[in-house]
Amino acid sequence: MGSTFEYPATNRTWQIIHNARKGGYAVGGFCVYNTEGVLAVIKAAERCRSPAMIQFFPWTMHFQGPEFIRFAAERAHRASVPISVHLDHCLKPADADMALQCPFDSIMVDGSMFDEEKNVEYVKSVVDRARDKNITVEAELGRMEGGEDGLPNIDLESVWTDPDGAANFVKKTGVHFLAPSFGNVHGPYPPGGAEKHWQLDRLEKIHQAMGADTPLVLHGTHPLSDDMVRVAMEKGMVKVNQNRNVRNGYHKYLEDNAGKVELTTLQSEGVEIYSQGVERLMVDVFKSAGKV
Repeated sequence: MGSTFEYPATNRTWQIIHNARKGGYAVGGFCVYNTEGVLAVIKAAERCRSPAMIQFFPWTMHFQGPEFIRFAAERAHRASVPISVHLDHCLKPADADMALQCPFDSIMVDGSMFDEEKNVEYVKSVVDRARDKNITVEAELGRMEGGEDGLPNIDLESVWTDPDGAANFVKKTGVHFLAPSFGNVHGPYPPGGAEKHWQLDRLEKIHQAMGADTPLVLHGTHPLSDDMVRVAMEKGMVKVNQNRNVRNGYHKYLEDNAGKVELTTLQSEGVEIYSQGVERLMVDVFKSAGKV
């Protein structure tokens, strides 16, 4: 994935996302937690000839350590298709400091719990330091409700992304990708689902304000119908985060077979079933299959 261009075009995540934008498809950002998740995304991507992004929460840096991130990056970067490694929802400045010492291709800096001035300050500080390491940065603008894998439950009413302020935020921070808040939530949706709560007119205005230079990222996809993902893609979403949806079959296999088969079989078959969940989205929804 070498490039003769300057940063950020030299960055693996930047290349993957902008190629998807230009090609009219989406790329999956798959949150994983263990070796099986890493291998499943790589297996699916290679089998589908699709680009992909492997994502971790800061929890992994602390629980499994930077060594696990290095393992994942080495395996991902040796794949026969473009795969990048991304840190999702870096809420704490100390975690951002730690992430910049790991071989991430990109970092999602989440300053949504801060006020506007502090959010800009936090995000810009990471962008400025990430440049020298050829790491690109995604940020959340606004605030999304819900609790998921270390993210706080938010009791306050969500703060929607202001389309008019989005371009100014990108200009001030230098962020490369934007995750807007338009009624999407982390974790299960309230009654009525995304169909009721998404503000598609707001998303459309954000997309128009960003243009082609700052691709949009969809957070809050559990549970979410394939049709709603397609609607989001039509409204400018290029990177689509996925977490529990692709792991359901894997979890069911572990529940049914733990203690009944050898651990090696449990792991290898688990990777295969896990990869099938990833592959389905690449083929049927994101339309990223066959793009590399």
